[in-house]
Parts: sequence; C-alpha cells; structure tokens
Amino acid sequence: MSHASPVSISTVWRYPIKSMMGEELNAAAITASGVLGDRAFALIDEETGKVVSAKNPKKWPDFFSYRAAYASPPDASDLPPIWITLPSGSMLRSDDADVNTRLSAALSRAVRMRGTAPQSPSLEQYWPEHEGQENEVSQEGVAGDAPTGSFFDYAALHLLTTGTIDQLRALYPQGRFEVRRFRPNIVIDTNGEEGFVENEWVGKTVRIGATVRLQITDPCPRCVMPTLAQGDLPKDLGILHKGIIHNKVHVPFAGKALPSIGVYARVLSPGVIRRGDLLEVES
Repeated sequence: MSHASPVSISTVWRYPIKSMMGEELNAAAITASGVLGDRAFALIDEETGKVVSAKNPKKWPDFFSYRAAYASPPDASDLPPIWITLPSGSMLRSDDADVNTRLSAALSRAVRMRGTAPQSPSLEQYWPEHEGQENEVSQEGVAGDAPTGSFFDYAALHLLTTGTIDQLRALYPQGRFEVRRFRPNIVIDTNGEEGFVENEWVGKTVRIGATVRLQITDPCPRCVMPTLAQGDLPKDLGILHKGIIHNKVHVPFAGKALPSIGVYARVLSPGVIRRGDLLEVES
C-alpha cells in the first residue's frame, strides 16, 4: 500500500515506569523489546502482588500525576537511574535507598519497584460501565505478545497516527484529544490523510528510516485509561463513549470487535528512528 503523500515520524515516546507519565523524544533506539528503556520498570502492590496500573483509578487515583524520566540517555547494556516526580512536585531517584518507602507513602499503599515482571504478571482493570457490579474490576494478564518478564500490556510497540487523532476530534469536538491520552511509542504524521489510517496496516510490515522494520499485529483495544485526567487534560468519559467507540474493529487476539485506537507492532529489524523519518507500508 502506498500513500498519496509521504507519512513520517512526528515524535517518539518512552515511559520508563509503567503507567507513569513519560518523556517525549526526538530519536530512540528500537530493539527487539521496543523503544530502549520503555516500561523497563513497574511498581508492584505488596498486598496483592499485582502490577500497579492507572487502569484501576479507584485504587490508584492519581497515578497519572507521577512522571518518570531517565537521568541520562539509556544504554543497551545498562539503564541509568530514573528521576520520578511526585504529584507534590517532589523528586526522587530510582536508586535512592528509600525509594520504595517514599513511593509507598505517596500512594498510601505499600509498593516496591521492580525491573523484571513476576511470573504470570497481572494487573487490575476498572470498567466504569460495570460500576457497582461484581465484575467492575477485572484481572488482566501482562505482556501477551511481548518478551517474557516485561511490563507491556500486550506488545512492545504501539503506533498512532495524526489522522486518527484528527478523526476523533471531528467525531467529538468537545473532547480534548491529545496524543498523551493514548500513550503511544511512535506517532506518525499522516500529512493530512484523514480517518483511522493505521487500521489498514494490520497484518502488514512497515519500514521506518534505513533499518527499522515492524510487523503490525493487532489493533490496540481501549479501556478507561484515555478518559482519565493527565496534567491539564480533564477526566472525560466522552473520549471513550463519543469518540473511540466509533472505531470498533475486530481484534485478532481477542477474537471480537472492540473499541480500538492505534495498533500494536512486533520488531522485525532493530535500529534507530528519528523525528522526520519516513514510514513506508509494505504490501
């Protein structure tokens, strides 16, 4: 498939600690495990053993107010410490001796930071449409199509196009649709092409720059997370029910149609990608 106009990388995002706010990059190394340093760490709930996730805002109501950024650029052989900014504005580092104590105090629950996922990791996901029912919180597996021991919800890379963001804004003008609501790794500028562009890429291979090749595996199903407040973005359930719901597509790994935004990818050939690199969809 070819596009009438070139499409290119708009920006790259990395999230050093799962479910915390991350960092926007001009360039990044893409490895077999996705963006180097992405979701390399997570917090574990000491009581339940589950991965701490903003997908359960009833238990972790302000987790999107925490921000994580590496103290220096990551190296494939050794990840540097992470600066963590708390909602209060206080900062701590992942290599501080009391990091778990301070995070537990801030979250009012005992947590510990880990760099490797526990065996058969899972997290809790809240479903607002089932509030008050026994199944309002489900138990979800982690790293379904990602490397064992990682903290990805399903796959190591998530791509999103500007065409999709523009389409959502047209469907629900009252909503504030911004990239950060959807936590992608790679944002692709579709150069004015409208609609849910990346839906057509599922099952195909894309090439970025000189060396990186990705297999687009599945649409990315959506839950409550894009509706949550992030920084100056307000909580807005209409983001899901008046915007995302219009892109209900078949998700192969789920075996049914689900509201989806963006696509998951598997790395076929690693390399470095940069803002402005062209993306080509191979037939």
